Order: sequence, then structure tokens, then C-alpha cells
Amino acid sequence: MANLKGMLTPEEQHQKDLETLEQLRLLDDTFMREAFRNNLELAQFVLRIVISKPDLTLTKEETQYDLQHLFGSRSITLDVFGVDNDGKQYDFEVQIADEGADPHRARYHSAAMDVDNLKVREDFKSLPDTYVIFFTENDVFGKRQPIYIIERMNMTTNEPFNDGEHIIYINGAYDNSEDTSDLAKLIHDFRCKKADDIILSPLAERVKFLKETPKGVEHMCKVMEERVKDAEYREKVSFAVKLLKRGKDTIEEIAELTGLTIEVVNQINEELKGIPA
Repeated sequence: MANLKGMLTPEEQHQKDLETLEQLRLLDDTFMREAFRNNLELAQFVLRIVISKPDLTLTKEETQYDLQHLFGSRSITLDVFGVDNDGKQYDFEVQIADEGADPHRARYHSAAMDVDNLKVREDFKSLPDTYVIFFTENDVFGKRQPIYIIERMNMTTNEPFNDGEHIIYINGAYDNSEDTSDLAKLIHDFRCKKADDIILSPLAERVKFLKETPKGVEHMCKVMEERVKDAEYREKVSFAVKLLKRGKDTIEEIAELTGLTIEVVNQINEELKGIPA
């Protein structure tokens, strides 16, 4: 039974989390990140299929990798970031909404990785090859292909530009029963809600752990609870910003209205003062 404020009891929230977990797929960013978290071998397995390079060897893998640059520029967080033994870097993103896979976003991700890699006075040729990979739920290009590979071209000579930037879109809607390739299997598996329906065993084992074992289920429920708390905190901050910009309330009143501490409201206020109007 819910309490007087209409909030869910801990038991009700847990049951809701279990129902949500049951519906999650690898195409959902929260679940995908946890599937790949601290799991270099799984990231390597998937990238070998996507890049068509069976001997690709990852030396580093990190989820929710932050790229923060110049003051005032937009920072981004990469879903899954990896580096191979040749120094090539990989940004693996899942996108449910089509607008999240806009070509300009791919361009920005690629550019952000470049800025993160080039140190002061380093030669531009020292930039590593980068791969920005968008796994989309829909066929954003509408050509019914499993994969779209984008490379810069010299349009005059019709030759590759060879700048080391690679952008790849994987069509999560691709469904061809005659295609038995590992890529087709990978696309199928990312859509599955149940581990028993997944074809590729490394993916099936990881999904089974997170959805069907006590330890995995407990971990995912904690992740979802933290996500809710983060969303609530962001809403409070957004409300505080609106009140501060309105300028009719004191810091103490805003703290009371939003549920934030006076210290946090003061910090938000100071940050707002440093942003040009």
C-alpha cells in the first residue's frame, strides 16, 4: 500500500524494478552499460563482430566515459569506450530515438574524442584512429542494410580521405532470416528481452546473470534506484535554476522549496553568475 504522499513503498518499488528489468534489452542504454561495465572481454567480442576484425584486442574498456573540454562547450559521456592494442579508440552508443543518432551528433562525438587525444604541441598525425558506433533501434537511413559505414571521401578524386575517422551505424531493426552472419545474430540479440532467446553465448550469459541470478538482479535494482534518484536531483536543480533566474526568492526559500541544501543552492547560484546572459 502506498504511503500518504502517494510514494511507492520499498516493496512496491522493488516489484516495479523487477518488472522494468524484465523488459530491458541490450538496446536500452541503462542495461547495456551494466552489461559491459568492467567487462572488457564482452566489449571486445562485440567490437570484433562490428569492425569485422576477429583478432581485435582491447586493452582498455570503460562505461560512461566522460569527455569534458573547454568552459562553455558541451560535454558528453560515452556509453562504452575502448582502446585496442594498436591505440585505436572506440565509442559504442545505443540510440532508441532517431534524433539521438543525428549525423551531427556522430560528428561531435568524433570531434570530442580528437580534442581529448591531442595534447599541447603534439603533431596532428599523432591522433589515433577513432570509431564512433551508433547501434540504433530503427533503420535511420531506411535502406534495410544491417550496417552503414561512413568515411570521409575526396569527392574530386573519389578516393578515401584517410583521416582516421570512422563512423558506423548498426541497424537494430534489421531482420533477415536468411542472414546467418554474426552481425545479424548480434542485431537480433540486442533486441531480446530473455537470455534464452539470445543466440551468441557471451551475450546470453551476461544477460542471464543480470536478469536471472540473485546477485545480478540485486545489482540492476540498485542501478535503477540510483537512476531515479539522479533524475529527481536533476529536477530539483532545474527548479532551483528557474527560481534563481526569477530572482524573487532568497537562497533559504529556494532551498526549502526544492529540497536542496543551502550550500548546493549557493553553488548553483555562483555557477549561474559565471555564465554570460
